[in-house]
Amino acid sequence: MEIQNYFLNSDVEFEDLGGGVKRKILAHNKNLMIVEVHFEEGSIGEIHSHPHEQITYVIEGEFEFNIDGNKKILKKGDSTYKQPNIKHGAVCLKKGILLDIFTPCREDFLK
Repeated sequence: MEIQNYFLNSDVEFEDLGGGVKRKILAHNKNLMIVEVHFEEGSIGEIHSHPHEQITYVIEGEFEFNIDGNKKILKKGDSTYKQPNIKHGAVCLKKGILLDIFTPCREDFLK
């Protein structure tokens, strides 16, 4: 993967994931990735797992997160950590934006 140092939000188009969820893949290299994810109220990030570590920061809105069966409501300024292979998902309670940080890079997002 060629190293790129600048990723301008205005240059990146949203990828519509359906169900009121869309994302922009921002800065990344083989070891690290940041993704901006927009949710409409009521949209769902389905329960899933992956081998990557993930931190999620709530930029705006309100979400009910489910991490390994433990549910908690998070709002602007709150964050989560998800270790590799843990089952997790979220329901958007109030329209919002999440910032997801992955290590290593989610190569599956780049295809």
